[in-house]
Amino acid sequence: TDVKSFPDRKNFGMDRFTFGFTVKDSPDFFINVTAWGGDAYINGLASSFSTGDCVIIENPLVATKDLEKGDRFCPATPSHYRLLVTEAHSQVCLCADMDTTDRLLPLIHLPVKDSRDFYTLGDIVANGQKLDGSVINILAAVKSVGHFKQFTTSDGRKGQRLEVRLFDDSVSSFPLVCWDREAIQLMQTLIPRETVLFIADAKISFDSFRSGMTATVNSKSIITVNPDTREASLLFSYAKEVSESGALDQDEIVDVLLFSPAVESITDVYTVSQLKQKAQENPEAFFGITYSFISKLDLDSSVSKVIRTRCSRCKFLVTEDFSSCTNQLCPGKDQTFSATTGFDLLVDFTDHTGTLHTFNLKSPVAEKTLGCTIIPSTKMKSGIRGMILDCSLADAGEVKQHMSALLQQRL
Repeated sequence: TDVKSFPDRKNFGMDRFTFGFTVKDSPDFFINVTAWGGDAYINGLASSFSTGDCVIIENPLVATKDLEKGDRFCPATPSHYRLLVTEAHSQVCLCADMDTTDRLLPLIHLPVKDSRDFYTLGDIVANGQKLDGSVINILAAVKSVGHFKQFTTSDGRKGQRLEVRLFDDSVSSFPLVCWDREAIQLMQTLIPRETVLFIADAKISFDSFRSGMTATVNSKSIITVNPDTREASLLFSYAKEVSESGALDQDEIVDVLLFSPAVESITDVYTVSQLKQKAQENPEAFFGITYSFISKLDLDSSVSKVIRTRCSRCKFLVTEDFSSCTNQLCPGKDQTFSATTGFDLLVDFTDHTGTLHTFNLKSPVAEKTLGCTIIPSTKMKSGIRGMILDCSLADAGEVKQHMSALLQQRL
């Protein structure tokens, strides 16, 4: 866990520092360790090893667990005890004996919970808010790893955040959020579409912003990368198959649709140049309002480019005979097939600062704006990709107000 500090009750004006980790030396047994000491000792110790390292712990104090206090925030272990590492008496160092390391490292791929005791992502979605606040086990494949974000809270505390997208054979995209630096560093080493995770004791919450469920890695969670289990092996094979089929690539644009906020909640206003700059600085999807005019509406392409047929359930492009959906991630793959046909238009937007090229205009936005049914196009080859969540004639007063404010900012 991340290093934390607390006021030292014995030394006024001083802080005590602590962090915790969990060690395992056999298939069935593992134990929590808590380290206490001064700033330099604890921060130095915390940075000297990471998850997956083999360590030697010398002279720890063995203490009985207290589930009413700090131990309730630690991973659940089969032991009645925990280890205390103190600056005055203990030492933790990396194991230099390669035979010992080779013997122990395979244990990192064995889940700390029963490998059959997990929720599928479909189970989580189906239960919905009934699982809000629950702590459960999850087995899923990594679809994508987001970008590391740092922030400062209103009271001056620094924090970090990283979001990972998971998938399995029941759900094509599900968010997993990490707040601890160690968990974030672990996630940043993962190879999307080639990694399976068993997450023991992930917290499940209802995210009102997304209007859906989300999982969070907390201080009780233990993440097993590419578990050595039958269930994980089957999921790995499935992940490889759908990745090679191209289903995950087409599914990216659906992610934006599924997790986009309500239009009325979007308040940030951007000029075209500001949108371009923000897109360069922040590769993840973001949402905003722009006051601009449509400078290009592509209605002259071939019929096959303008009119597209997609699966009604997953929005995947379907074959010309319209008889089936080839998306192996489709939630309705075992149900009667249905499809919708609509326009697939590319739109340019221009204001006084520049032009945004090839944005997708889809129904019901285009239906309201142009009287057409529009479906989002496939992944753009270059430049900024954008999706229009709403489009309407701008109120002249609003335009004047926002353009005046933006011009004053530039001056």
